[in-house]
Amino acid sequence: MNSHVSRRDLFRAGTQGALAATVFASVSGDAIRADAPKGGGDAGKLWPGFPRHEQKLVAEIVGVAHFNEQRVKELVKTCPELVNAWWDWGFGDWESPLGAASHVGHRGIAEFLLSHGARIDIFAAAMLGFTDVVNAFVAAQPGVQRALGPHGISLLAHAKAGGKAATGTVAYLEKLGDSDGELEVVSLAAESRQKYLGQFASDQHDLKLMCRLNKAERLVVDVETGDDQSNGRLIHYIGDDEFYPAGVPSVRIRFAVGKEKATAVTIRGTVPELTLQRSEG
Repeated sequence: MNSHVSRRDLFRAGTQGALAATVFASVSGDAIRADAPKGGGDAGKLWPGFPRHEQKLVAEIVGVAHFNEQRVKELVKTCPELVNAWWDWGFGDWESPLGAASHVGHRGIAEFLLSHGARIDIFAAAMLGFTDVVNAFVAAQPGVQRALGPHGISLLAHAKAGGKAATGTVAYLEKLGDSDGELEVVSLAAESRQKYLGQFASDQHDLKLMCRLNKAERLVVDVETGDDQSNGRLIHYIGDDEFYPAGVPSVRIRFAVGKEKATAVTIRGTVPELTLQRSEG
């Protein structure tokens, strides 16, 4: 039987550690050498999208900022401007290196990034235990404590990730009473997940979507379009064969289900509306 559970339950049950271990693995492309020329390519060679920054470097620093302080330092030494880079994990789930370090409670990485010019926000301040800063944010903009960070993680969860150093911030936010308002999701029995698995394709666009189970037996989607791909995006069930991608409740992924399995999937919301038909699986 389905029951409502909050994202805070998923977070407290170990989502934080699982994300830190797997988030960088979903970044496509080869790792960038620490001694590579600025931009990650050969000297004099322009990368795709120039003069915007090399996307492989952006993806890498946001990924490793969840867990690898040494690699973060190497990348910032090579490309100092990466401290303020942002990466879209898919569908508009934006994250910076500081945001990555903050929600997993990696104080060393966060402090290093700030010392090299990263722009502090309320989520980093909460994790670091800067209660006066968090209080100033709330005083300047009442209600900001209800905002959600990368992947839809609450402000209070960020503070709790900070451990002992952030106990005062946790107490302050708990007193406010509304800084842990995460989105509700619906639990989905293991046998019910099977009908969504498989590959879907669009005959109007060079687009493929694979729905599969990750190592934690949770539903994820891989989206491929041309030479670009976004892998392993968690999708949260909200009922009636409909999901939203992690951190982006404005986007809906709805499956049309036949007798035994989904025959099509429609993506709609703050993205172009697309319907893909089952092609494999």
